[in-house]
Amino acid sequence: MMKAFVKILIIPTIVLLNGLSCQKIESLPEIPSISFKSFILKDTTDALGNEGKIGELTFDFEDGDGDIGLTQPDSLSADSTNFNLFFTMFDKIDGEFIKVPEDDLKAPLNYRIPYIKKEGQNKALKGEIQVDFIYLLFEYDTFKYSFFIVDRALHKSNVETTPEIVLFQ
Repeated sequence: MMKAFVKILIIPTIVLLNGLSCQKIESLPEIPSISFKSFILKDTTDALGNEGKIGELTFDFEDGDGDIGLTQPDSLSADSTNFNLFFTMFDKIDGEFIKVPEDDLKAPLNYRIPYIKKEGQNKALKGEIQVDFIYLLFEYDTFKYSFFIVDRALHKSNVETTPEIVLFQ
């Protein structure tokens, strides 16, 4: 049985709130919040000619104190404090979504949003994050993800869920 091969590329596209003193400082909660925006599947071919799919997840975020993102870790530790974007995968079996154990995946579903620092008085951040999943030799055909982020103060956001994703029709 082939294990799942998923590669994730995090492309933070961040729209920062303007911190100019002439504008009113926006007040947002310190606990980050996220909202699912879209999940788009595209066909792809790797350098060896293998066909696969790219899944492009986009979600919005807000954080009142602007402490989103992590600096590069000092080590290659897999400690959970080195990650701030967490996914859980659910496989559809007999019409029901069942959590896929991390041991069944080739790669863990924990990732890093890069360090974001905002200058000025208004530290609130709003933005959009795009995560690309590359599916080659992927054994699941219908699945979904739940996901959340954690800020530097270890505040956990709400959990969002993608709709059902069907790789092969």
